[in-house]
Amino acid sequence: MPPEKQDEAYLWDMLDAAQAIQQFVENRSLQDYVADRLLRSAVERNVEIIGEAARGVSVTFQAAHAEIPWRAIIAQRNVIAHDYGEIDDQRLWAVAMKFIPELIGQLEPLVPPL
Repeated sequence: MPPEKQDEAYLWDMLDAAQAIQQFVENRSLQDYVADRLLRSAVERNVEIIGEAARGVSVTFQAAHAEIPWRAIIAQRNVIAHDYGEIDDQRLWAVAMKFIPELIGQLEPLVPPL
């Protein structure tokens, strides 16, 4: 697959996972999040997917779109994937509520329609 098509596929995966997180947390509170293991697991998994897909986006594309915090996205994935005891519910809630909507806004113009 050509690099630009690979980038498109990874961006679509990122957008899809971000939109899923947004749906999961809609009309929910931090207290709901902390109390609901299923919700936490769903958000964690989709943050992990976003980070894994971000790792696959070419360095050239990342450099051309420096407004997206690639390193932070990938670092968060690494924490979830490797440092289970370090997962901070309040931090992930903040990611879901603040950074995911921003990321969706950044990705939507970059993802071609299916």
